[in-house]
Amino acid sequence: MKVKVLTRNPDEYLRETTRDIHKVPRNYDPKLHPLEAPREYTRALNAVKLDRVFAKPFIGSLDGHTEGISVLCKRPKSLSTVASGAFDGEVRLWDLTTRRCLKHLQAHENFVRGIAFTSDGERFATVGDDKTIKFWKVSSPNVGEEERPLKTIVSKVILTGIAFSPKIEKYATCGEICQIWEETRNEPVRSFSWGKDSVDTLAFNPIEPHILGTSSQNRSITFYDIREAGPIKQMTLQMRTNQLAWNPMESTTYTVANEDFCLYTFDMRFMTSAVTIHKGHTSAVTCLDYAPTGQEIVSGSYDRTLRIFQRNKKFSRDVYHTKRMQRITDVVWSSDNKYIINSSDEMNLRIWKAKASEKLGVLRPREKRALNYNEALLNKFELFPEIRSINRHRHVPKYIQSMTKKIKMNYNKEKRKEANRRAHSKPGTEPESRPKSDFIVSNIE
Repeated sequence: MKVKVLTRNPDEYLRETTRDIHKVPRNYDPKLHPLEAPREYTRALNAVKLDRVFAKPFIGSLDGHTEGISVLCKRPKSLSTVASGAFDGEVRLWDLTTRRCLKHLQAHENFVRGIAFTSDGERFATVGDDKTIKFWKVSSPNVGEEERPLKTIVSKVILTGIAFSPKIEKYATCGEICQIWEETRNEPVRSFSWGKDSVDTLAFNPIEPHILGTSSQNRSITFYDIREAGPIKQMTLQMRTNQLAWNPMESTTYTVANEDFCLYTFDMRFMTSAVTIHKGHTSAVTCLDYAPTGQEIVSGSYDRTLRIFQRNKKFSRDVYHTKRMQRITDVVWSSDNKYIINSSDEMNLRIWKAKASEKLGVLRPREKRALNYNEALLNKFELFPEIRSINRHRHVPKYIQSMTKKIKMNYNKEKRKEANRRAHSKPGTEPESRPKSDFIVSNIE
């Protein structure tokens, strides 16, 4: 004969301390909870409202430059060190945790065009309008010593950018031509060119370190393999590209910031059309950077706003702006995926939270569980009209609203013109609809 005995574990219902919360046993049988869905919807609605109430992304600004800031670069093996270069040739290293300047030096006579850290993070190189490449130590000099470059290389051509390969001891510069260098030599080991227009920006692929992407003033994007003698492939867009960034998690995916107010995400294997067109800016997009996870992109524009896009979404999930922030020149996403740093014309660096409503500091386990539960509810009910409306609403300046209306009006005008052309054409002579790629890519070689 078998006898079943009811047993209880005191750890399941007794509190460890008098201040601890009561542990209430719960039966998760759905038949016992017929109103579970309405309750969860109400909780999701409250969660999205609280998310917008506590959305305060701005953390602080770093001031010290006496001219506009032209370029930013983050240190590879440090979460808190950022370098900035200004229009007057000054370079500063910043500690983001203490918000103070670690060191500053007069690197060039005028415009600083590019800054890049070596793969070990102990040195960095700068290029400027004076046709020089200078290497510097990250650490400060000893007491009484003068800050001098470790090495100075005089280039024969004008330089507009520099980038280090993440896994091999080589670096590249761009300008009138694209050149590959080794740190042990004062002459380039290889030179690349396609056409006669100068190259504005360049970026190494973080996964395939031999692949280099460049953008030129003739609206072209060119890819090189530094192991080969010539370029791999070139594509030409309708308008000029201001910057190129590789996805750190997918070796074939890259995104470009374009003059036509949009960002285009391409797959290097199928470049006839963009995978995703990111819209929302009301002026030329000047800079962009990927999150370390590869799932999001931050971009800066002439319209004085920062926008954060999910890599597969058309419109931005958030817009950051302040009253005093002017044209954004560069932006970087911190390596811990928590902060965004941008530079602008009015001599300040600004630090933002990657998630506007995220709570900074140490979180207790109970708080973490509550935040994760609210996030899961938002993902579950994100397509419901009321929750979607609250989640998408952003306060933006009036000039952004007016420009957005004008852009939408022009788009509707072109769409209406195409429809009228089709409606009033002779039978059999209707113009064929242009493929989506014709609006983006004009040439691939």
